[in-house]
Amino acid sequence: MLRAHGLACVRGDRRLFSDVDFSVSAGDWLQVEGANGAGKTSLLRIVAGLAQAADGHLEWDGQPVDTVRDEFNARLLYLGHAPSIKDDLSALENLQTAAAVAGRPLDEATALAALRRIGLKGREDLPTRVLSQGQKRRVALARLLCSQARLWILDEPFVALDVAAVALLCSILDEHLARGGMLMFTSHQAVQLAGNGASLRLS
Repeated sequence: MLRAHGLACVRGDRRLFSDVDFSVSAGDWLQVEGANGAGKTSLLRIVAGLAQAADGHLEWDGQPVDTVRDEFNARLLYLGHAPSIKDDLSALENLQTAAAVAGRPLDEATALAALRRIGLKGREDLPTRVLSQGQKRRVALARLLCSQARLWILDEPFVALDVAAVALLCSILDEHLARGGMLMFTSHQAVQLAGNGASLRLS
């Protein structure tokens, strides 16, 4: 279980949010909502360990995250709003490079299968600079299909995706939840997923 107690975020002289509490257990998903500038991305980055909270703390399986940081990070996959891919590498090379950086080498057959399922068959070896924004987003999302992480934290994962790609991503997320995975994400659109869902609105 991931549990947040009294999280607060300050940027400059502005307090974005305070006293944020939530919990996410196996099979649960949490959609973080709010207007632009409310702190949705900041909250995800705090949970992922990429930013510091002004107040409050996180627990992982009943232990303060700060005391089990390595274990927590090993169970976590974070995908930010930007695709975070290298334009001079192919889709295949991007996927394998990301896995290597995360310390989880990925064999070519598994990477190719993920790219083809995500809708990039025939484009696996193209430099990503020639791909559309939606296709670049698919390259990033292919990491989900290769991940063994329990907790997925996704910032606007549906951006730049067409209707078919949205449906495909929802099915991938449903499979993750059915395996006992956990999910936190932001999205400006209503999303229907399986499992136990809740929303958290920042204002």
